[in-house]
Amino acid sequence: MSGESVGSRRDYVPAAPQLWLYDVLVAVLARESAWRPALLRQIAPEPADAIADIGCGTGTLLALIGKTTRPAALIGIDPDPAILERARRKTAAVGRVDFALGYARDAAALLDGRRINKIVSSLVFHQVPMAEKRSGLAAMRAALVSGGQLHVADYGLQRTPLMRRLFRIVQRGDGYENTEPNARGVLPELMKEVGFRAVEETAVVATPTGSVSLYRAQREE
Repeated sequence: MSGESVGSRRDYVPAAPQLWLYDVLVAVLARESAWRPALLRQIAPEPADAIADIGCGTGTLLALIGKTTRPAALIGIDPDPAILERARRKTAAVGRVDFALGYARDAAALLDGRRINKIVSSLVFHQVPMAEKRSGLAAMRAALVSGGQLHVADYGLQRTPLMRRLFRIVQRGDGYENTEPNARGVLPELMKEVGFRAVEETAVVATPTGSVSLYRAQREE
């Protein structure tokens, strides 16, 4: 990273001009209430789990996991120092949550030795370039123990003309070049490409800004 700290430059998409607005936008435009509970059920957190949320944002999913059960380890990673501070406050009541500053591509290094068996990520991959999508997924696989699971919720294949039109709202905000591969359904193929097995799309949820897909994959080696 050319000697610079992660937070010293902004080569990521900021959550929102004001952090409080980020949660509102996700709730309204991404219809979070429709897919977030389904993602939590898919993760099925247990007390023995070591779970990392990559691109954890303001900590909404971490707080939900912590309220459902208290895993042996719960870790949030994000490149935005300000948003991590908000996540710390949001998760203060659910027991110990560790946070680290970094990108998806840093997951293997940041989680080294933590024996992570479940990695989750939501609304991250559509924002980043193809090289980052690939390196992020590869680092997540490397961070998982054998048999570990990956759980992703993000904008996926936009199957209908209506979802395609609605997704243009996201593309105007986050950029066509980064978002278009997601709209064409690239994520499952990239997961397979970097070595994940048993890759499946488990749900598709229509939102005011296009469809959000839930994915599950496994590290078998």
